[in-house]
Amino acid sequence: MDVAPGYREYAPPPALAPLVECVWTRARGTNGEVRVMPDGASDVIWCQGRGTTVVGPDTAARSERAAGELLVGLRFRPGAGGGGIGVPLDVLRDQQVPAREIDRALDLDGELPPVTVADRLLRAAADRRADPIVLAAARRVADGHVSAVARELAISERQLRRRFHAAVGYGPGTLARVLRFRRFLTLVDLGRGDLAGLALDAGYADQAHLTRETRRLAGLSPRGVIEARQAA
Repeated sequence: MDVAPGYREYAPPPALAPLVECVWTRARGTNGEVRVMPDGASDVIWCQGRGTTVVGPDTAARSERAAGELLVGLRFRPGAGGGGIGVPLDVLRDQQVPAREIDRALDLDGELPPVTVADRLLRAAADRRADPIVLAAARRVADGHVSAVARELAISERQLRRRFHAAVGYGPGTLARVLRFRRFLTLVDLGRGDLAGLALDAGYADQAHLTRETRRLAGLSPRGVIEARQAA
């Protein structure tokens, strides 16, 4: 999840909405360090003049140098990345890999026009299919226990965990933590700053729970996250 100046998101075509969360761009002229937060998603990112990289799911925040290039990204929904990218995502967890090592359909020349890049990434995604069980489970795990979700979907808990590692990049418990943190970030971006209320509304047991998880996932205190996003 990017908060860099010049960052924009665009909805995918309706037919791709179950698989693709958005197409995004980061405009030329954005310089400095960008803190990218874990969000349960995975991306294919084209950089003008360089080409395409596949970015696996993050389990902690990472700092990225924004050197002024134009970026175009395709973000797969949590649970859709394994099918969308075409490899088990646990091998890409916390990794950034040249697209040519993954799938030549995603390996786009750095000199292409950005509109062409977006179109080709969307066309490549149109041929992909996500694991429907994991997609359904990913929408439930943030609010329910893994065992209960497995029963709802008529699958064993062991098989559900195995399929999560392939489709998401890690287990359902980790995704639940990341999605809860993502809810916290969404509330912060809406202007919220009351930590006790934020903890409750994002789904944490209490403010101390929010603090522990935020330090673990973002490397900052909740107040530090708020200040960083306000300053972006």
